[in-house]
Amino acid sequence: MSQLSRLTAPKSSFNIQPQEDILGNLLANKRSENTRRAYAKDLKDFFVTMAGVEPDRNLIAEFLQLSRFNATALVLKYKAVLIDRNLSEATINRRLAAIKSLVNYARQIGMCDYSLDDIAGEKVKAYRDTSGVSLEAYRQVLDIVDRNTLKGKRDYAILRLLWDNALRRGELVKANVSDFDPDRRSLTIYGKGRGTQAETVSLSESTVAALQEWLCERGKAKRNEPLFIALDRASYSHRLTGTAIYKIVQAMAETAGLKKRLSPHRVRHSGITAALDATGGNVRMVQKLSRHARLDTLMVYDDNRQNHQAEVTGLLAALIEGES
Repeated sequence: MSQLSRLTAPKSSFNIQPQEDILGNLLANKRSENTRRAYAKDLKDFFVTMAGVEPDRNLIAEFLQLSRFNATALVLKYKAVLIDRNLSEATINRRLAAIKSLVNYARQIGMCDYSLDDIAGEKVKAYRDTSGVSLEAYRQVLDIVDRNTLKGKRDYAILRLLWDNALRRGELVKANVSDFDPDRRSLTIYGKGRGTQAETVSLSESTVAALQEWLCERGKAKRNEPLFIALDRASYSHRLTGTAIYKIVQAMAETAGLKKRLSPHRVRHSGITAALDATGGNVRMVQKLSRHARLDTLMVYDDNRQNHQAEVTGLLAALIEGES
């Protein structure tokens, strides 16, 4: 008898076939590789913690056969263990979400008849670091790019897209030559969480010119080839990876003498914040640039940009100092 069985009451009589790879099928239904990896890790931790062994098809089937009461009790006990480990609220919630996702998927395919919706996650205070670099600092980075070289032309085009369109590095990685339309001054991108759904963004004249200069110097390229490729001898013409784009940005920032560590995502933060400054805080207009699904997310940028808390703190300080 497994550890899981000893911790729970007798199982219900669902006709679950142990040979069904429920976990494998669940992970296969997740588009994001990062999500698949995180869910696999979190579910492994749950079963190792509560059953003493890594999950296999039989153990997962046994868990899904539990009564709603016993399953809830088991997961709540696991949650208590996570809290005792002093894990962050976000980590605890992510692991609970992985277990709930497994149960919900099993319910959808008729392999389970309970849910874990009654198990509440930990309250998390939303915080988003929207700090970036100043316009002057980013100009320094652009200025040190040697646009007389093939690498410089590629890197300059990447830097323009990161700033002018606040693109994510994953969107740059996925872009093909055919996605760039110089006549319409547009680029088709595949954004975060959109799967295969395409979205077209308009480009500035400077970015169009930078992309044309890069593609012209690169030479003939097929439409289905990556828009940005590696140029080193070992992996020449391969699609540029997200890690490579990160290193490009970081290296140029260091060369430019920036004290603040720069990353593609921090460039995105910088561009969005600069756009809010330029539009007088017009969050609806800037939402078109950032492509955030929720306006609330953009409000965080605006709040951080204006730093009302510091202003009020100054007012309070002035009040008390005026009374002394």
